[in-house]
This record gives sequence, C-alpha cells and structure tokens, in this order.
Amino acid sequence: MLPLLPAREAIPIAVVRIYFIGICGTAMGNAALLMRALGHEVSGSDTGIYPPMSDHLRKAGVEILEGWDAVRLAKLKPDLVVIGNVVSRGHPEVEWLLEARTIPYVSLPELLRTRLLTNRQNLVVAGTHGKTTTTCMAAVLLRSHGADPGWLVGGVPRDLPDSASPGKDGGAFVIEGDEYDSAFFDKRSKFIQYLPRVLALNNIEFDHADIFRDLEDVLRTFSHVIRLVPRDGAIVANGDDVNISRLLASVTYCPVIRVGTGQGNDCVIADFKEDAAGSSFRLIWKGKEWGRVQWALSGLFNARNAAIAAVAAGIMIQREDPTCLKLNSLNAFQGVMRRQQVLSESSKLIAIEDFGHHPTALACTLESLRARYPQHALVACFEPRSNTAARKVLQDDFRKALALADITLISAPHRAEKLGAESFDSLGVSAELMASGRQAFSPTSPEELLIKLRTVLSGLEKPACVIFFSNGSFGGIIPRFVSGK
Repeated sequence: MLPLLPAREAIPIAVVRIYFIGICGTAMGNAALLMRALGHEVSGSDTGIYPPMSDHLRKAGVEILEGWDAVRLAKLKPDLVVIGNVVSRGHPEVEWLLEARTIPYVSLPELLRTRLLTNRQNLVVAGTHGKTTTTCMAAVLLRSHGADPGWLVGGVPRDLPDSASPGKDGGAFVIEGDEYDSAFFDKRSKFIQYLPRVLALNNIEFDHADIFRDLEDVLRTFSHVIRLVPRDGAIVANGDDVNISRLLASVTYCPVIRVGTGQGNDCVIADFKEDAAGSSFRLIWKGKEWGRVQWALSGLFNARNAAIAAVAAGIMIQREDPTCLKLNSLNAFQGVMRRQQVLSESSKLIAIEDFGHHPTALACTLESLRARYPQHALVACFEPRSNTAARKVLQDDFRKALALADITLISAPHRAEKLGAESFDSLGVSAELMASGRQAFSPTSPEELLIKLRTVLSGLEKPACVIFFSNGSFGGIIPRFVSGK
C-alpha cells in the first residue's frame, strides 16, 4: 500500500468527561460514539429517547439522561459540554451554563476539530447536494485500498459498518462538511472547523433560506472554507458547476483539480449510460484510462459524486496520480439509506424513497428515473419539509422539477402555521402543474395523500414508479404504502 500524504505529528489530547445536550440526534449521537471510541467518558441528556441511536449509545457505554435538568448537570460537573445547533436560548441546561460560567462549552464542530480532526488528515466533502453519498464513497474507496480511514457521515451507509469511525492518529478521515451553522452562539458554517487537507466540492446552489440571504451569501461561506486548504493539500471540484468556477477563479495557494464531463477537466466522466439495471461510465485521468464503473446506482449526478470521491481519495494516497486507487469497490456500492433507495419492486410497482429536498435534487432524480423506467408512469410524492422547501423562496423551481413527473402529490408544508405568508403554496403549485397538462394533487395531510395515491394508482393502465421525496418521516406513510397497510 502506498503511504498517505505525509502525516503531521499527533497532538496529545487528554481524556475528559464530555456531556452532550441533545445526545440522541443523529449528528450528536455519532459524535458521542466517536468520543467514546477515543476513550473519553461520555454522557448526555435528551427527550424522546428511542432506538436505534439510544441502543448504539448504551451499547458503547454512554449514559443517557432523560429530560433537561440544570441541577443534575451542576452535580455531574463534566469537563466539557457540547451544545448542538438545535438547542437555543431558554433551554434550562444552556441557561445554567451561561450563568454559572464554571464549565466550558463548545459547538459540535469545535468538539470534532479539537478532539479528533487535529490529529487526522481530513477529506472534507462539501456542497449543496450529494455530500453524504460522496463521503461514503470516499471512505469505501480508502478502505478497499487498505488505508484504514475514519469517517463521519450524516446518514446510514449501506457499505460501511457504521455511520462513524474514528480511524487512527495521523490517518485519513472522511467527513461530510455541512454549510449549515454550528450553534446558537456560533453562526459560522460547520465546515469552517473541519481542517480540510483535501476539500471536495460537489456543487453550490442557494439553499438553507433560514440562514442565508441569497446565493452570494452561500458563496461567501464557501469562500471561507476554501481558504483553509493548505499548500500541500488540494481542492477537488465539480468543473461543470459555474458557481464553483466563480469561487475558484482566483485560487493560487493550493492545487485545484477539476472533475466533470467536459474536456477541460482533469478527470473526465465519459460514456455515461443508464438503463433499468443501473448505470455505467468511464473515468479518464488527464487523458489516461482510469477505469470503468458499472453499478446499480442511477443518474449522472451519482457518477459525478463517484468521480469526485475517487479523485479526492486517490490524492490522499498518491498526490500526483490518484489512479493508484482502484475503482472496483464502486461496482458493488449500494449507497445510503433514503437516497434513491428502492423499497420494493414488482412488475406493476416500484417504490423509492429519497431524501431530496432541493429542486435540483428532485429534477436530477426524476430525470434519471425517467431514463431508467421509460415504460412506467412516474409518480412523485413531495413533502415540503426542510427550512427552505417549506418556504416559497424556491417554489417556482420546485414546480419545474415536479413537472418532470407524470403525476405529482404534494403534502401541506411543514410548520405552515409558523411561516404564514412565507409558506410553500402546495395548492397553487398543484394548480399550475394541472394547467400545464400534468396530474397534480395537494392533499391536506400525509394520510389523505396516501389515500389519494392508492386511488390514483388503481386507475393506471401501466406500471408505476412512485418516489417519495422528504427529509422527514412523511407522516409515517412510506412504510405503510410499501407494506400495503
């Protein structure tokens, strides 16, 4: 095995007692497991404690305390408290911390930087779409090469033993770099703390309308993270993305490697093909054949995710020639739970679940499904749930994306009563789709949507491909639909 980029000397980090406020959240829980794996004593508080995260934590020896209790926290006297970005002022444990000033507290990203990432060579995967899948691919590729990486992903990987692993001092660590803010007291993007040795940039679009004003505001925060890449590192970027090209136009302080379909890229994605069995493509590195991937995943967007992951992981191993990394492990790559995940498949019905909550993501997925299942009626069920999707800000783009389906069912937006006039207009979007010649419905609840969906499907004369788009639970109707209950 070829060595990784030259390792820096590890910084000794003392074992401490760490307390997480909101420990059962996906990110907080995985970070708690990482800290426990590093030898720290870990505990934390939460409400609504339930599996699987609670089981994982307890199995690792992490104590979970029910509810919020400032008196209890004062008696425990941990060495450090971690405050997640879902916790805000008014929280009893937070208010006590601010008043007492006897225990230091940090955001989750700061914890990762100071207790883990300082001693790792970090591959940070950032961008609006595809971060989780690309992070998993990079970790899988490094593992297949024998590099023994650590990783932290914001989903449930199907090709890794768990969502998080600490790896080893001085070794590679692959982490999903989210641009969302860190905590109520630190509004910087999370990835600012992640010490990228190699930074992968999938794409940049406007998102997170609750914290960013516009695209320029999003580009501003990405301009901060690119400045953190050292001279002996690299930026691996989507060379077909105009916003990324703008951002990187003046970068001279570290190498920039471009990946895409055009001939101006260092790594070119060629001969992309897609059918009902999956897709295939070739990667060409600076004019030299690297390898061919044939897998079950769909869409050119996933091929681009794979190319970026391969280049980024490859240069972690051999800086000048990433093709030392073999692509074979990608052929069996299954992806991430809830990312274009096929839940059931028969001759009459295919049911798919997707985490999609941005119009571009919806459009790319629907275009891919159209190519993959050309004989099927394409039925899109959309829950406007994220802080951006639930607002009107990208409503017209969502309408254009959903017009790629034959039939669309849109549920009521999440937290509509709080957003008021800013709320996504499900009824209006459905009416516009109907006016353009598509079938569209806007049931008032997930339960009504499920009933309407079954009615619509019963009237079809050809097989259907039904895809559920939501970054939430969609009212629990997805497993019920699949099971027929």
